[in-house]
Amino acid sequence: MRNIALSIALTGCLALLLIACNQQKTKVYSATEKASETKQLNDFFERNFQEMLARNPEYESFVGGKKNYDQWTDRSDEHARQELEITKANLAAMRNNFDYAALDAQGQLSYKMYEYQAEEEINNFKYRFHNYLENQMSGLHSDLPAFLINIHQVADVKDARAYIARLAKVDSLFQQHLESLKIREDKGIIPPKFVFPMMLEDCRNLLKGQPFSNSELKSPLLDDFTGKINKLNIAASTKDSLLTAANQALLTSVKPAYEKLITYFTTLEKKAPQEGGAWQFPEAADFYKTALRATTTTDLTADQIHEIGLQEVARIQKEMRTIMRKVNFRSDSLPDFYQFMRTDKQFYFPNTAAGKKAYMDRANQIIDNMKNRLDELFITKPVADIEVKAVEPFREKSAAGAFYEQPSLDGKRPGRYYINLFTLGDQPIYQMESLAYHEGIPGHHMQIAIAQELKGIPKFRTLGGNTAYVEGWALYSELVPKEIGLYQDPYSDFGRLANEIFRACRLVIDTGIHHKKWTKQQALDYFIRNCPSPENDLRKEVERYVVWPSQATGYKIGMLKIVELREQAKKQLGEKFDLREFHDVVLTNGAVPLNILAENVNNWVKQKQAAKVKA
Repeated sequence: MRNIALSIALTGCLALLLIACNQQKTKVYSATEKASETKQLNDFFERNFQEMLARNPEYESFVGGKKNYDQWTDRSDEHARQELEITKANLAAMRNNFDYAALDAQGQLSYKMYEYQAEEEINNFKYRFHNYLENQMSGLHSDLPAFLINIHQVADVKDARAYIARLAKVDSLFQQHLESLKIREDKGIIPPKFVFPMMLEDCRNLLKGQPFSNSELKSPLLDDFTGKINKLNIAASTKDSLLTAANQALLTSVKPAYEKLITYFTTLEKKAPQEGGAWQFPEAADFYKTALRATTTTDLTADQIHEIGLQEVARIQKEMRTIMRKVNFRSDSLPDFYQFMRTDKQFYFPNTAAGKKAYMDRANQIIDNMKNRLDELFITKPVADIEVKAVEPFREKSAAGAFYEQPSLDGKRPGRYYINLFTLGDQPIYQMESLAYHEGIPGHHMQIAIAQELKGIPKFRTLGGNTAYVEGWALYSELVPKEIGLYQDPYSDFGRLANEIFRACRLVIDTGIHHKKWTKQQALDYFIRNCPSPENDLRKEVERYVVWPSQATGYKIGMLKIVELREQAKKQLGEKFDLREFHDVVLTNGAVPLNILAENVNNWVKQKQAAKVKA
């Protein structure tokens, strides 16, 4: 009897405990409580962000700040390990100190986003050396001068001295960088042979002109520094002193740094494989799976992505044939039409100074016209302006055909749509519209500048990003102008499809190279058969995919998801669907993984449906 009584008593206590736990779980927080908890979480994120900037002077400069303006970011593996431990500690602190249920909607989204990003960083850390740290697309050899020229602004003498201080630290920075390159060399992660001539040429270009030779021309960095201080209202003696110091830093730091890098590249080239590809890396299959997940923010396998690419190529080619008939092309052969688009002179500006000016003028006209149409597509628009700029001569031979650079946080530096004018035969006129919409507006500039200017949202969300969302939006932005009546010229509309099939081919080629072990020639042959872009442009693209495993897959996967979510919302909301509101949902939460983007859109649809029922 005593045992039965004890059992009943214990059961009663357990029941009371369960009730108390359930009451705790179902606690309802007031709006005031949620606002308070969210503010504390945002304060936590802001402290973390400011501490991160203090450890990363280059990023501080990139977002427009000037603390540690005379410093470079530490590139040692010890620094990378310290950053990992900080991320782990911050993630644990967030989980321990903040109640997810007590946050408002934006607070909960920030919590989920930080958790996602931190876990990705922690889980992927073991593959931090699995990349071609130096390649023809990027690397310290070209990123450093581009940073000084485009990011390091000189508003006064203090900024000029910080510029000189950075020049003076280039040699020690490159030494640290060489250590990272040698770790990759030991692991067998060496860029393919085709990369080295381009990297070496870029390095040698930086050492041409004064003060490295008696040339009448200044070297790129000296020319940049001279131009910047000449704009300052300071005494001639001060300018002379600054120029003397800059020349000294270039000769004693920059020159030996690049000479050491040239020597290393020349030696490493002899060990380089003929073909590139992640399949050659240690733990190749798992690494590429991880890379695809990081790029697409999905669990799609390499084989699934490859098949999606094949299906999209076939679909887009059907639309291309419709345009062929519309322009009364002489043949029913799509390859014949491709050849016509590649070679007919009407589709290209002459590769002259006048031709380059004509291209820039047309690009500016496209951007200006789109600015006047933004109200038809958007509720929220960025304050930051955008400008069109040609890629600098020192890197134009190896740089991408076009790219975007985000504005500074203070708005003093506008967003920039860069166009590479090295060979105008690689920049067809019929692709100008879609390219400007992608890199400029309503593409990267709308998405990135709007995100930067969001209020009440932590900076890791307003300044962060993932390829599927960022590039998916930009590719989606090539389609949207057609829906408001742009692409009036059928050849320009073909250019839109040409750029879309370009991205569909990427799904096939990236997985072909890194998963199926395609050679560079196999990839190029597939590209030429299925895409109308000039052959030289396609060759450069294949070389890009070789050195950036998975990156090229994000564009089409992201676009497909945005279109899918839009069409689902249209179907669910009917006449209540508003494209401008849909774009607001997509753009005013920062760059999110595709699964969270789907949650955001679905929540918006439910809110609209609930409002309709109440009405």
